[in-house]
Amino acid sequence: MAETHLQEKVSESRQSSLYSSLSLRGKNFYMPRNNLHFEISERKFFLRLFDVVWVLFALYVVGILFGVDYFQFESGNWYWSVVLATYLALFAGIFELYDLQKASSFTKVLQNAVLATSVTVLFFLMTPVLTPVLPENRFKILYLFLTILFTLLLWRYSYIALISTPRFYRRVLIVGEPLEVELVASHLQQSDPNYNIIGYVNPQEGNNINFGKASLEEFPSRDLWETVREHSVDEILISNLGAEKVGELYEEILSLLKKGFPVKDFNEVYEDKTSKIPVQHIEKNFYQFFPLSRSNDNKFYLFFHRSADILISVVGIIFGLLLLPFVFFGNLIANKGQLFYRQERVGKNGRPFTILKFRTMRCDAEVNGAVWATKNDVRITSFGKFLRRTRMDEFPQFYNILKGEMSLIGPRPERPVFVQELSELIPFYDTRHFVKPGLTGWAQVMCDYADSHADSLEKLQYDLYYIKHRNIFLDITILTKTLSTVIFFRGQ
Repeated sequence: MAETHLQEKVSESRQSSLYSSLSLRGKNFYMPRNNLHFEISERKFFLRLFDVVWVLFALYVVGILFGVDYFQFESGNWYWSVVLATYLALFAGIFELYDLQKASSFTKVLQNAVLATSVTVLFFLMTPVLTPVLPENRFKILYLFLTILFTLLLWRYSYIALISTPRFYRRVLIVGEPLEVELVASHLQQSDPNYNIIGYVNPQEGNNINFGKASLEEFPSRDLWETVREHSVDEILISNLGAEKVGELYEEILSLLKKGFPVKDFNEVYEDKTSKIPVQHIEKNFYQFFPLSRSNDNKFYLFFHRSADILISVVGIIFGLLLLPFVFFGNLIANKGQLFYRQERVGKNGRPFTILKFRTMRCDAEVNGAVWATKNDVRITSFGKFLRRTRMDEFPQFYNILKGEMSLIGPRPERPVFVQELSELIPFYDTRHFVKPGLTGWAQVMCDYADSHADSLEKLQYDLYYIKHRNIFLDITILTKTLSTVIFFRGQ
């Protein structure tokens, strides 16, 4: 009777207490509160939503207070606000206002907000059919610009001060072997600044390593419930361990899971947080974690994907022809030799094809065989550097896209000699050939230049994530990030 009475009291105090008391192996175990934590997708949604909401609200208020009729959005011209909201969301994405790492720094926000606001206002002025007629008083345009800019900065400052703070961090404990824990922790925390990994539990104690400055605190494998209670742990991650390696922790973890405590698999969290697949950890269980995207067999998606490829490649070829005289004379003066560069690459299902580009390297760049290209490769001519930084050297590949050898979006095609070399070193490297190679791709917009096996492994993880999750929304995201990559001269 006394035990039943105690359980009733615990149940009554569950709403007001920081922790709930449960019975675990005859001890009082305290379940953590439902800590408020915004996931990456939720924070990006909030940023997008309130960017638009606060800007439109501020314009409405300023229009009434100061009698600025240029942007008074009323029932008869409601579509003006839709156009402005569309431009704002588009250019805020291109200028990386939704990059959570940069959104946590007001200096970065200030820089990107000025750029996004400037281009948004410019496009709003350049589409008079969809937007108001230009006002006679040009100061109204300045009011529009300043209202959007100061509203964005005020809202983003509030976000940094209120949302992007330790009070919303999620305290995480990893159960795993020390050799991989540091790598796991660094990748997760780089992707989500609010995901605070406080330490790890090694079920195979005695295998300690020195992590140096990046070391995480190691907690004892016994009394896991006490560690969770004392350190206010909100979530436990189980790294790549089988039940036999978890050992005595298995029953405690299982009890936590049954009581509703968040216990998650590392691979799923890693994929969700980093937007890439942890190939180096999956090993023989790869196909349990890597079901191909349904879009790979969706005829509706494939039809529109191919239609977009044809349309955009035609436009790209036209622009390429307009640029051809400039490239020809630049090549003649500062990059003497043949204009185009042809090279064999590996395409879909491992079939080779010849890729076409404007030449950017010296004619004798590979007299001794294939060599990895590096970020500051000395073989690249001065004019070739300009072509690469502006991505003008890629325009001839629209011909490959039109022929169907490539797609606008997909893993970048690699040379056969490097494919063979990387396939021997990196597990599942060949799986990137399940889809057509692309002019741009998820790895290209998420990674920097790849000039080593380690970089290729990093890009492979992003490529496989795209193959697994490819859909129209991810494609649009890649195109938006591609524009950011070109504007800020990043990537390959």
